[in-house]
Amino acid sequence: MQVSEDNADWKPAPGKKLFLDVHHLGAGKVTAEAVADAHKKDLAVQGKYKVKYINYWVDPASGTVMCLSEAPSADAAVKTHKEAHGLVPDSIAEVKEGR
Repeated sequence: MQVSEDNADWKPAPGKKLFLDVHHLGAGKVTAEAVADAHKKDLAVQGKYKVKYINYWVDPASGTVMCLSEAPSADAAVKTHKEAHGLVPDSIAEVKEGR
């Protein structure tokens, strides 16, 4: 699994929620480069929905992509993906940071 390196010093904003969304795109149907491009598109749109994409992970062998975002709602995170590149997640869950 490959990980993006941006936002390494991220700290949660007061009152914001964290969401982890999962995309199952199919074995061999995704590359790290394609996911990096989609992530850049998310970053270009995220402000419109008050979302901040923090990190993502990609497993090209299984075709699985996971995205961690800070957002006011799961719906806002999904809308960002939909507008940015059309790849909506198969599932999304609110998560809490553990340290």
